[in-house]
Amino acid sequence: MNAALLRRQLIRIGILGLLVLPSRADASLFHGETLDSIANAISWVVLVIAPIIGIAVFWMVHILPEKIAERKQHPQTHAIQCLCLLSLCFGGLLWPIAWLWAYTKPVLHKMAYGTDVDERLGHGKPASDKGENQPHGAES
Repeated sequence: MNAALLRRQLIRIGILGLLVLPSRADASLFHGETLDSIANAISWVVLVIAPIIGIAVFWMVHILPEKIAERKQHPQTHAIQCLCLLSLCFGGLLWPIAWLWAYTKPVLHKMAYGTDVDERLGHGKPASDKGENQPHGAES
C-alpha cells in the first residue's frame, strides 16, 4: 500500500510539473505580416476614427434640446441653445437642465403674451406681412 500511495503521489507531481512547464500559446488566428497589418488597422481605428465618431455623437446628443425647443416653438429657444453650447464646454453637466427646459411649458410667457409659443421667431417659417417679425410691443 505504501508503494501504491508513493506511485500516485509521483504521478500527481509529474502531472503538476507538466502543467507548470511553459508551453506555446497562440492568441491570434493570424501570424506574421497579417497580424502586423491587422494590428495597424485596429490602432488607426482606435486612435483616429473612434474619437471622431465619439465627438460627433457627443455633439449630436448635446444639440437635441435645441432641436426639441425649435420644433415646439419654445419662446426661449435661443437661451436653450446657449445652455447647450455651455454644456459642451462643461463636459455635459448642464445638458440635463437644457433637456428639461426644452420640455417645460413657458408659463410666465403665456401669462405675459397669451401664448406658450413664440410665433415672432418664425423658426424657419416665412413671416407674413402683418408685422410678425417686429418685437413685441412695437406697432406698425
